[in-house]
Amino acid sequence: MKGRQVLFTKPWEVELKDYEFDAGKVGDDNVAIKTEYSVVSAGTELAILSGNESWAKLPYVPGYGGVGKIVAMGKNVKGFKEGDRVFSYTKHQSYDNSSVMIVPVPEGIDGKLAVMARIAGVSITSLRVSDAELGDWVAVYGLGLVGNLAAQLFTLAGCNVIGIDVSEKRIALAKKCGVLHAIKADANIKEQIKELTGGEMCRSVVESTGVTAVAEKASDIAASLGEVILLGSPRGEYKTDLTAFLNRIHIAGNGCITFKGAHEWRYPVKSVPGSVNRHSIERNISNILSLIGQGKLKVNELISEVVSPKDCAKVYDGLRNKKDDYVGVVFDWNK
Repeated sequence: MKGRQVLFTKPWEVELKDYEFDAGKVGDDNVAIKTEYSVVSAGTELAILSGNESWAKLPYVPGYGGVGKIVAMGKNVKGFKEGDRVFSYTKHQSYDNSSVMIVPVPEGIDGKLAVMARIAGVSITSLRVSDAELGDWVAVYGLGLVGNLAAQLFTLAGCNVIGIDVSEKRIALAKKCGVLHAIKADANIKEQIKELTGGEMCRSVVESTGVTAVAEKASDIAASLGEVILLGSPRGEYKTDLTAFLNRIHIAGNGCITFKGAHEWRYPVKSVPGSVNRHSIERNISNILSLIGQGKLKVNELISEVVSPKDCAKVYDGLRNKKDDYVGVVFDWNK
């Protein structure tokens, strides 16, 4: 059958191309999915589109995750049937052959909302690795999709969350999503945090921007013996005096701050019975879909565009050059 797919042909050039898909050739452990919606991850996908990601050479079919219906299954796939509506880590194309991770989408959840679980699946890693508990102060640097959802998840866990961004629009959006304290990043950020926390500072600081300079300074607002969680993936060269940074980690009088990596792939795809690590990507997604279904995790507010894949070139240009207008973008493959 003929399908359509988004293709990054060369740096900053995007096309919608036709391709052939044979659902009859699904692997023994795979399912063939007809895509209803797929979600754009701006940070990762723009990095690929720049041509600077060595693991994703152009031309490249991007994609982070999608929701659709199973149209064929391999003989080893259990617990599903054709016609089931599922979430998976699929590409931006109308048909995909998936084996990475397949989670059923609960009845009653709009597909364009369910697909946002892909971004929240990145965000939840910061909560999983954190030592923050009910009542602790947590700061989140960067209130794009990943940071906003991280701030929401820490809020749902009972933490006192402070969202930080340079964009007034993203600050307002975070407040709309239930983040009680959302403030603008400026030269006085440390004093702002000190005042908000009554001098306590933050037990956890989540860096979601991927900007190395922000990660370096994040420990400035952490409490003594606190933690900085690297949720965003650092990119680009950055030069600094590393000694002061290391002393912030090492010296007791400087805070003894712990830095933690929160890359989503630190967890296994599937839960392993009897494992000391009860978390898995599959379990994280199931939990997130439940929160979306209950209306506890606000994702509809984060979707700025639901567009036809035919508009893919315009979408990526907007994500690159109009960041305040293009926040969460979902491709509707029925259009």
